[in-house]
Amino acid sequence: MTLSRLAPIAIVLLLVAPAAGAADARIPMEEKGAATFYVPVELGGSLSADFLVDTGSSHMAIRESTLRDLQDRGQATFVKNLAGRMADGSRKVVPVYRIDRVRIGEDCFLDGVEAAVFPDSSRPILGLSALRRAGSIRISMDPPTLQLGQCDRRTARAPGKGALAAADAGEGGLPRP
Repeated sequence: MTLSRLAPIAIVLLLVAPAAGAADARIPMEEKGAATFYVPVELGGSLSADFLVDTGSSHMAIRESTLRDLQDRGQATFVKNLAGRMADGSRKVVPVYRIDRVRIGEDCFLDGVEAAVFPDSSRPILGLSALRRAGSIRISMDPPTLQLGQCDRRTARAPGKGALAAADAGEGGLPRP
């Protein structure tokens, strides 16, 4: 074959090949009443909590105290203010920050994920701003598993745990207070 005939094949292979270092990650989900499922999430290499998996929420949600901890470490950058309708019908404007590093489960690392910030009385949500970054998602019920494609698998793991809680999912993709 000539080089001119191989070029289109090479281009197709490059387009369909996964990104270097990208792989599927299977994360066990824990059911916590009312058919809600949670997965372990680590923010900025040290703050850990179980996040509610919510494909109806447009953004990952974190609480104000978590944001302060991330800012103290230089791991959160303001992006915009976001207006949305809450589950009770009210409208609310919340700040959105870009989190430098998010780890879902043991092996799925995502960089630059946007998170909406809610009061400390809220619970953490793993919404579409994070799930979309993982490319494809699949939820299995037996056993409860979240499968994320195109995860960056890193060998270096930052130890540490912290307390998090953020928001309940509401209408319009925003968590409710």
